[in-house]
Amino acid sequence: MELILEDGSVFSGRHFGYKGSVAGEVIFNTGMVGYPETLTDPSYKGQILVLTFPLIGNYGIPDGTLVDQLHRHFESEKIHLSGIVITSLTREYSHWNAVKSLEEWMIEYKIPGLEGVDTRAITKRLRDKGTQLGKLVFEGHDLPFVDPTVENLVAQVSCKEPVLYAQGAGKKRVILVDNGCKNNIIRNLIQRGVEVLRVPWNYDYTNEKYDGVFLSNGPGDPVKVDQGLAVLKKQLVKPEPLFGICMGHQLLGLATGAQTYKLKFGHHSQNQPCVLVGTKRCFITSQNHNYAIDDQTLPDDFRPWFFNANDGSSEGIIHTSKPQRSVQFHPESWPGPVDTRFLFDEFVSLL
Repeated sequence: MELILEDGSVFSGRHFGYKGSVAGEVIFNTGMVGYPETLTDPSYKGQILVLTFPLIGNYGIPDGTLVDQLHRHFESEKIHLSGIVITSLTREYSHWNAVKSLEEWMIEYKIPGLEGVDTRAITKRLRDKGTQLGKLVFEGHDLPFVDPTVENLVAQVSCKEPVLYAQGAGKKRVILVDNGCKNNIIRNLIQRGVEVLRVPWNYDYTNEKYDGVFLSNGPGDPVKVDQGLAVLKKQLVKPEPLFGICMGHQLLGLATGAQTYKLKFGHHSQNQPCVLVGTKRCFITSQNHNYAIDDQTLPDDFRPWFFNANDGSSEGIIHTSKPQRSVQFHPESWPGPVDTRFLFDEFVSLL
């Protein structure tokens, strides 16, 4: 099997998982653990993921039984990425909660994989030249390069109908706009005693009864989420507190009139340092995105809230007077550090 990049680079290795060829956007992730959560993160829709940590699969795949409408240990109901590239696959997994191997799980969801390649060499190429289109080619079954970001990927991963969680559990109700929502966002909200109404990306929730709005993460280019942006602009003139994560952060920026741009190779890791503007306080965060807000285009009533200590890109914006704010990183983590989970507490306190 081969990984072929659009610049002509070819990396040959051994096939594992589903026997098939796929095309997509090739990115890398530097996290050491958390592949079950990573593979089920809807934000990876349309992407071929290169994992830099050299040993993958050693603790298998845990039981994903539904618990209160959420898949325990998973961030959604299935694998969303197109394929994975690793250095070494552990087929003899070992963990008390494992029920199957990584390879068995990938075959179940028809996800091909490539092992036996130098993933750090691939990562260096992506860092030098930027994110590229690529394809995993199995036994000569070639296919054209495909840019998944030309489509509205959010529409492909969002729920189709509203779903209510923790009904009657709290006095406050939060509208969760599903742009490709990770389950741990819902878990964190429920743990803080609120009722959560999860709605599709383009659902007009402004006539519903609610106390706050939460914009989830999601895949692709935020500019493509046109119908969701139209609803969000209606919400911005309303008084309810609003908070966004990742794609939700980018959508809030666009709704205010700011602009977004594509990063050279994105942020895909569990160790991104983010600084609270106006302080020396740095938080270590989990991240997964290819796009960012241009802080220089923010309107006067919004200001930068966090910035990335590595490249200075926007990691958060906050309204100067209204309870409207968002962050580019993932305070829900899973996988990753939990330094910024206090942001959920702050949001709920505003309801």
